[in-house]
Amino acid sequence: MKRKALALLSGGLDSTLAVKIMLDMGIEVEALNFTSPFCSCTGKSSGCKSEAARVAHEFNIPIKVIPKGLDYLELIRNPPHGHGTGMNPCIDCRIYLLRKAKEYMTESGADFVITGEVLGQRPMSQRRDTLRVIERESGLEGLLLRPLSAHHFEQTIPEKEGWVDRTKLLSINGRSRQIQMQLADELDVKNYPCPGGGCLLTEPSFIPKIKDIFYHTVTLNLRDFTLLKIGRHYRIAEQSKLIVGRNEQHNDQLETIRHPEEAALTWLDGNTPLGIVSGLQSVDSTLLAARILLRYTRAEAGATCRIRVRQNGSEKIISVCNDLNAEDVVGYQIA
Repeated sequence: MKRKALALLSGGLDSTLAVKIMLDMGIEVEALNFTSPFCSCTGKSSGCKSEAARVAHEFNIPIKVIPKGLDYLELIRNPPHGHGTGMNPCIDCRIYLLRKAKEYMTESGADFVITGEVLGQRPMSQRRDTLRVIERESGLEGLLLRPLSAHHFEQTIPEKEGWVDRTKLLSINGRSRQIQMQLADELDVKNYPCPGGGCLLTEPSFIPKIKDIFYHTVTLNLRDFTLLKIGRHYRIAEQSKLIVGRNEQHNDQLETIRHPEEAALTWLDGNTPLGIVSGLQSVDSTLLAARILLRYTRAEAGATCRIRVRQNGSEKIISVCNDLNAEDVVGYQIA
């Protein structure tokens, strides 16, 4: 009887190799890919998602893409196993993903789950003790196979039952990727991304933005976190934020995802970034946002400037003094 593995596939080198090892053993594989607003990949179309889709296409295996939802945001806010050096809840994140995989196993008809995890590669979530915790709390004891480091662990059910050939599994350990790169050559795995992809939850410049949302928001939503990747962010009132585009691409993105009730600000008399006021709208927040926006134009200091404000399908022009200095603006900036 042919057995089936459900693979957590990011599209990176390790998870790609884990899938290839299974396929070469004659194991049927279906891939799961999880999307997140905190992925720092910069692929041309959706980063990790497109890399995983590319790998699935090359290997001719089905792939299911699952977005990390609001429950994941709450997990980041209060992770049972704590944060890493930043806001990264690495242990709880792995448990979360594997629990989702376990839920999907019945629907997919999979017999076990595989990952590209390597013992000792990541300091928080890939130590021997934490790997055991992850396996236990995900509910996948005995059914979680890590092909790249399998010989460092007790045999899993797929190995004991002979579903997979343990002699073809590996014993990689540590942070170096040299063995994986050599294996990729041997297995004819090509076009993989550079190792060590990123999670914005570990980025020092990104962490204040996340903490700001947690501090000022009771009911979380994914859109707020998606916006964190775009532009400069300013806390202009307890429940109001200003986002200023850094370039034309940011301006276009902000325009596309702006809600009608959110004020859109531009300087009327010259080149200007786009400023968006999100959250509670008020006259005071709009005026302050306009003054901050002017710092990113060539408007003369101290001049009274015209600002176009678009909101709820209507447009108006307001006059604002360009009177803020750099220190004033920094006081409102989140990151």
